[in-house]
Amino acid sequence: MLLDLLWVLHVIICVVLIIVVLLQAGKGASAGFSFGGGASQTVFGSSGGKNFFARVTAGLAIGFMVTSIILSVLSSKSVKNYRGVMGQLPTETKQAVPEKLPEQSAPPAPAANGADTGHAGTANPKK
Repeated sequence: MLLDLLWVLHVIICVVLIIVVLLQAGKGASAGFSFGGGASQTVFGSSGGKNFFARVTAGLAIGFMVTSIILSVLSSKSVKNYRGVMGQLPTETKQAVPEKLPEQSAPPAPAANGADTGHAGTANPKK
């Protein structure tokens, strides 16, 4: 139950972290002020957006790292006895082998007199 809850929290943190990083303005965005693009930062104030997104990104990054470490520790404890794919095979794989294989009967010999033997797929070349 705890592991499932941590997985859900981890995925939510990942998605929100991606969204927050994509919402941040790049370093070259400050060049837009000289060309009349100064209104783009007014939602969070003149420099408040930079600090807000930086703090949210740092918090989400810390949460991502903590949940990653916790999940790796918990999953390594749960699969401690895992022996790999080949280790999952049963140790005794003896199959029932008959002591003596049945002798195969030899194919019928062709008729000496050239008569049709009646086997399907054989033709009498002398006819």
